[in-house]
This record gives sequence, C-alpha cells and structure tokens, in this order.
Amino acid sequence: MEYLFLLSRILFGGYFLWNGYKHFKHTANLAGYAASKKVPSPQLMVRLSGALLLIGGVGIVLGAAVGLAVSALVAFLIPVTFMMHDYWKETDPVQRAHQQIAFAKNIALLGAAFAYLFIPGPWFLAI
Repeated sequence: MEYLFLLSRILFGGYFLWNGYKHFKHTANLAGYAASKKVPSPQLMVRLSGALLLIGGVGIVLGAAVGLAVSALVAFLIPVTFMMHDYWKETDPVQRAHQQIAFAKNIALLGAAFAYLFIPGPWFLAI
C-alpha cells in the first residue's frame, strides 16, 4: 500500500512540477493568455504561479512540508480556476466547453490537494 501512495504522490506532484516547469519555459506565451484575461502584471504572475506549482509539486513528491505544499497549490488553484477558466463568460460553445473542462479539472485537483492534509505523517519514503 505504501508504494501505491508513493506512486500517487509522484503522479499528483509530478503533474504540478511539469506545469511549473512549463510556466518558466513558456512564460511569454502564458503571459499573453493571462493578459487577455486581464491579469495584472502577467509575466510576473506567470512566474509566481510557476513557483507555487513547483513548491507544491516538490512538497507532495518528497512528502516534505506538506502543509506548505498544499497551501502553495491552493494559492495557485483558487485564483487560476476562477480567473482563467471562467467558462460562464464564454460565448463560443467550443471555448465554453474547453474552459468548463479546465474549471472542473482544477476543482478536482483542489479537492485532491486538500486530501493530502489528512494523511498522517511521516509518509513512506519522505524526505
């Protein structure tokens, strides 16, 4: 069972690590999209959100500072979900569906992040 939990940490945390990396690799593209959603200081916000993703992902994968890791993910997911995936504002049906899927995915990720707070530590193979 411990190995399955480790696998869940790698998959869940790895998702955020990968996306954090992409925030730094593709800052200009993501900042353009953020600007279209009226995000202030879009380049700075893309980098800040990338840092939150990396902190959250590392903490979950390593099982270190889990409270901080979950807080970083929550600090990312709540504003991004409601600002960037505001499907209720979309008039194009395809874009509305795309944004609704992204919104629902982020809500599910938020629930999963909270669940890690209730798993007693120390975790198996945690740093």
